[in-house]
Amino acid sequence: MSRGHRPGHRRRGREDSSSHPSGERILVLPGEEIPAHGLKPGPGTYRTGGKVYASVLGLLSSRPPLVQVIPLSGRYIPKPGDVVLGTVTDVQGTFWLLDIGAPRWAPLHMTGTPWKIDVGETERYLHVGDAVTVQVENLDATGRIGVTMLGEGLGKLEGGTIVHVSAARIPRVVGRGGSMVGMITRHTGAQIVVGQNGRIWVNGTPEAIRRVTAVLRLIDENGQRSGLTDRVESYLLSTMPTGPSGPREPPMESAGREGPESSEPSAPPRSPPMLDDEVEPESDEENGTDESGDL
Repeated sequence: MSRGHRPGHRRRGREDSSSHPSGERILVLPGEEIPAHGLKPGPGTYRTGGKVYASVLGLLSSRPPLVQVIPLSGRYIPKPGDVVLGTVTDVQGTFWLLDIGAPRWAPLHMTGTPWKIDVGETERYLHVGDAVTVQVENLDATGRIGVTMLGEGLGKLEGGTIVHVSAARIPRVVGRGGSMVGMITRHTGAQIVVGQNGRIWVNGTPEAIRRVTAVLRLIDENGQRSGLTDRVESYLLSTMPTGPSGPREPPMESAGREGPESSEPSAPPRSPPMLDDEVEPESDEENGTDESGDL
């Protein structure tokens, strides 16, 4: 018996697919042997003795050339290239410390911003409590996280609310090619920025923020189940505001990134792209930024 496997644990359907014939994804346990079928071990797995095992509790996914396990939960572990949402926790003469939900805080140096800043002027640009969108640039051998604000869609977030979900649910929030977050935006009119660290910025009317928050809670609690797309769309349609002639699509909100004394907002921040190891949704399925907390 493979390590971590319990008698009666479901294994049917693994010979040909990472899903059951019913379309239900397979849940695997840490230490459970999983069929590689010639694929390389990917995230959430390890190889020993010529066999591949799951290293986390999660859903089996075969995506050539990798076989991997998508974790159901867990703390965010940064990777270079990740677009994340951070909150300023400290301001120093040449940098800001950001909380991005990782095991360590991430320093953002003033040279990694689009602003021309003199030493000691950092507090003119970002204050403790401000929210920003940054990209993970590098990780050194000690675990130090390097981030930058230089890039399209990166910058300071004005207003809005930050909602927290499990970082493991972000692929379901984004959807294939941005389909899920696009549907949410279309039906609510809210401005949404998704961080791969499980933080999602939402801006719009109070009603739009309420509906988006409810949808994110639905995804966070049911991300491992099939039919999620249909459930989300059903909720959005059932809660759509109505006018004299029936339900109406809300207008799109606009929001941007601003520097100090800037009156022209720049282009809205982007949501991160789908990564190779992300789960795709089933087709049958102190600047005014508020932290709403974990869902």
